Amino acid sequence: MLRPHPTLLRRLVDEYEALMAQQAPGEVPGRGDVRAQDLAYTLCVSTGAREVGQALETARHLIAASAVDVAVRGKAAAV
Repeated sequence: MLRPHPTLLRRLVDEYEALMAQQAPGEVPGRGDVRAQDLAYTLCVSTGAREVGQALETARHLIAASAVDVAVRGKAAAV
């Protein structure tokens, strides 16, 4: 399976969360906001998820795994 670049995922997650933070309490997430719907769709497609909550969780996992991988490679190169 292809994996999206962690930088792209980080940007999508950050932008989606920023839009959600601007919503009024009790407002249905993403309703009427085309950009939020586009971001949710892109996150789902990028992570292979069917709902945005799952997509956000998967994206965060992939971002964290990438950071660990980079750190491990950095330590190996220093040895």
